[in-house]
Amino acid sequence: MTEQSTSDVVIDEHTGLWRGDAGDLPDRTRRVLLRLVRGPYLSGAREAQLWAVLLTDEAVIRSRLADLFLELVIDRDNEFAFVRNAPADNAPNAVRSESLTFLDTAMLLILRQTLLSEEGRGRVIVGQAEVFEQLAVFRTPDRDEKDFASRVNSSWNKMQNKLRVLHAAGDDRAEISPVLRLLVDADQIRAITAEYQRIAREGAVDVAAVSPDPEDETE
Repeated sequence: MTEQSTSDVVIDEHTGLWRGDAGDLPDRTRRVLLRLVRGPYLSGAREAQLWAVLLTDEAVIRSRLADLFLELVIDRDNEFAFVRNAPADNAPNAVRSESLTFLDTAMLLILRQTLLSEEGRGRVIVGQAEVFEQLAVFRTPDRDEKDFASRVNSSWNKMQNKLRVLHAAGDDRAEISPVLRLLVDADQIRAITAEYQRIAREGAVDVAAVSPDPEDETE
């Protein structure tokens, strides 16, 4: 009986990340894909290792996202990336838009305008009181000051903790993330800008008749 050459031996060794793993991407690339799909965005400044992998494996990441009807958006200058639904008429919505109240959207607009006006001057820091003051025009007659302040504060917390477009920079102050330039939908900008200008021009405070109720969340 002759010994079988080691070169003839077929070794049944699993090479995936777990037994039964049918994927063929390395661990690091999968983590970037997962981070992008989870959202809201990947920041190179805050997640340097994932950002480096994204740049190295960009082609395959774009391909895998496209398989899910997702488009990858990368801002190389400001080092952030996010995914959005593929711009095809018959493509299904792979990611849902974050539900926003009217005040949420108005705050996003104010933050975006502040960011653009200070662009090129480095980090853009904004005070909570400053933003709240600009939103005061949207207080309706049926909302007392305490109730309105609570709603605005809730929007501020959403900007920081959920949308991650604000990063704490001291007592009641925050840095506006450059990603906000691309995250806000153009239709939202036009609609809220028109409403904001109308209210400011007329000196009115009752926006309930022409805008979504602050209690109603829309995608």
